[in-house]
Amino acid sequence: MSESSNADTLLRQHAATAAAMSILLHPHAEVVLHDLETGRIAGIWNAFSGRKPGMESLVGDALEGIGEAGVYGPYEKTGEDGRHLKSVTAVLQDDFGQAAGLLCINMDVSHFEAAAKLLSAFTGAAAPRPASLFAGDWREEINTALHDWLRTRGLALTALKKGDRVELVAALDRRGLFQTRNAVDHLAGLMGSSRASIYNYLADARRPNQKDSIS
Repeated sequence: MSESSNADTLLRQHAATAAAMSILLHPHAEVVLHDLETGRIAGIWNAFSGRKPGMESLVGDALEGIGEAGVYGPYEKTGEDGRHLKSVTAVLQDDFGQAAGLLCINMDVSHFEAAAKLLSAFTGAAAPRPASLFAGDWREEINTALHDWLRTRGLALTALKKGDRVELVAALDRRGLFQTRNAVDHLAGLMGSSRASIYNYLADARRPNQKDSIS
């Protein structure tokens, strides 16, 4: 097979796939089709690296560390301007099962990392919550206790069954959270239940045999 025919075959078979990926991930991903026979770039889409078709690929000859699916990565790279790239490479085989080309996707993740840092700056707590400010905030205490209980059990509030609701109310009761006059009303609003239902759960939770079963 001639050098040009190998590159032409790669483009005919894989150019549409490469173009589709570059369009979907634009402008964050560069997609490169390497011709292993010539050691040159057969095609490139969204070329933010400045490379062009026909330039040397500068990839190693030995294909080592390849995964079972014929894929390398994802692995890290650094762009010429210092951008952090996350890349993956697929080995393209010819009709005889021999490696004929490489399809590389270079994703610029620097924007995502900057966004993650920005979100972390806003969502992360700079300091512990001042206990003195919340000492009398029983609503906050119920909110925190309820969602901590759900989180530790991997449960959703809307999917709780009656037994779960009794156990939740029992956990809040053990913390003394029903000593406040309006605690039942507040919890009923959080759980989407009536006051009567909360009182029934509380009665069940306080039965001696029920305490034994949920302790």
